[in-house]
Amino acid sequence: MKKQTAEQIGVCSWSLQATGPENLAEKVNALGLKKVQLGLTPHRDDPGAWDGVQEILAASGIEIVSGMYSTVGEDYTTPATIRKTGGVVPDEHWEENLHLAKITAALAGQMGLKAANAHAGFLPHDPADPDFDKLCGRVLTLAEVFAEQGVTLLMETGQETAETLLAFLGEMKARGAENIAVNFDPANMILYDMDDPIEALRALAPHVKQVHVKDAKRTKVKGDWGEEVIVGTGEVDWNAFVRILAEADFEGGYIFEREAGDNRVGDIAQGIVALKAAMDTV
Repeated sequence: MKKQTAEQIGVCSWSLQATGPENLAEKVNALGLKKVQLGLTPHRDDPGAWDGVQEILAASGIEIVSGMYSTVGEDYTTPATIRKTGGVVPDEHWEENLHLAKITAALAGQMGLKAANAHAGFLPHDPADPDFDKLCGRVLTLAEVFAEQGVTLLMETGQETAETLLAFLGEMKARGAENIAVNFDPANMILYDMDDPIEALRALAPHVKQVHVKDAKRTKVKGDWGEEVIVGTGEVDWNAFVRILAEADFEGGYIFEREAGDNRVGDIAQGIVALKAAMDTV
């Protein structure tokens, strides 16, 4: 069993709503953290606005540990709308998303990043579904694009059960993809009302290279979103979460992702206290 430590804790750049590299460094410093997962979209959409981000963060002793590849056309209004529009599922955006993947992968390569997250979109539960084969093909193409830059593609969890994701990972390996792993987000499984995050983590642990630290409460109305809440105040059992990762000898990042609320630094700071307390119990 590997002791899980505070040195593994980081934060998603987009959660801090930073206006630029200096502002990002200030907010990460305010949290007392040294690791960042960097949203690569700002670099893509605002040429020049984020120049020197790696050097500016490094000056504060902050390391970029992974990136985030975003797709176009996603609609998060309801679980039903994101099912149709999420990730690389929509045919009408595939060419553009592939083009963006090449730009993002090149950027990750230039930064020397070893991993980048991606939303594949909703995986059909039945491997016999024609859309399963199509999505496998597209994700395989993305994996190849990132592999050329030495980057591992981390698939986000949430939209499917652990069983479906395991079947997908098995199919990817059978097709020759060696650089696909999992970024495990326990809150997403609650928000999508999809699976039990602790049981899912237990099943997926051998494939997990990074986790998002996020908490939520499950919806009481089928088809509606659950509610994202401050870490430690939701339904995720953080003691069990950390214990499973410790037993799996997990060495990756515990990256805080906060996508709700107006006090991001304060909310994440409160969550860090809760996570450290869970780490101390293992």
